[in-house]
Amino acid sequence: MKAIKSNKQFNDLVKGGKPFVLDFYADWCGPCQTLLPTVEKLAKEYKEDVDILKVNVDQQGALAEKFKVKSIPQLFFLSGNQVKAQLKGMTTEHIIRKKIKALI
Repeated sequence: MKAIKSNKQFNDLVKGGKPFVLDFYADWCGPCQTLLPTVEKLAKEYKEDVDILKVNVDQQGALAEKFKVKSIPQLFFLSGNQVKAQLKGMTTEHIIRKKIKALI
């Protein structure tokens, strides 16, 4: 699973036209680490239809601020520059999968 490392990378993603999911997390966040294997599994499974990327809030503070991330983990489901759905906190694979299917 790729990580967003710059604003340019995010802007390229928006222009790319493919729907995408941003997983805002931190290395020190226990629930984020618990959710990570599920998100990675879905990233592999849906790689043809949607890009799923992780965003470290400690390294990409401006992006976290842009999305008004106040708590983590937090997932945003986007098409272009438009947020179609979001999930805050721990969630199940079933719920994430449902949001991905609605996005594509």
